[in-house]
Amino acid sequence: MTTVSPYLHFSGKCEEAFNFYKSALGGDFQMLMRVKEMPADVPGPKPTTKEEGEQILHMGLQLNEGTMIMGSDMPAAYGPATPGKNFAVSLGFDTEEATKKAFEAMSAGGTVTMPLALSFWGSLFGMCIDKYGISWMFSCEQKQA
Repeated sequence: MTTVSPYLHFSGKCEEAFNFYKSALGGDFQMLMRVKEMPADVPGPKPTTKEEGEQILHMGLQLNEGTMIMGSDMPAAYGPATPGKNFAVSLGFDTEEATKKAFEAMSAGGTVTMPLALSFWGSLFGMCIDKYGISWMFSCEQKQA
């Protein structure tokens, strides 16, 4: 089964926005990870101020069994979250095979922004922008042996 979730990007207002969404829509927070909690060996920009460290690396608001809104703050090094380009469609897959097949197909003719690889949180994860300019995220939770 493939799940589809909106993934929203903010410029330092993710937590505020998600508190608003929870008050308006209900639901429960399933995860909240701050930038300062990211392992030091993970590639990418690091927080340069205490405020950046407190920003949201990942947050999820579960609305019901099949619907989750996810989001994060954009690192300052990537510039502001521009309205109209401040979202991605997140796809969750049950198998690595399905994840890889969909990632390869959707990134064909587009741009891979993060190659599909095992993430520090334990999921196979990757991102691309398709040939039509839409941002996509691909994830497959790895089963523990």
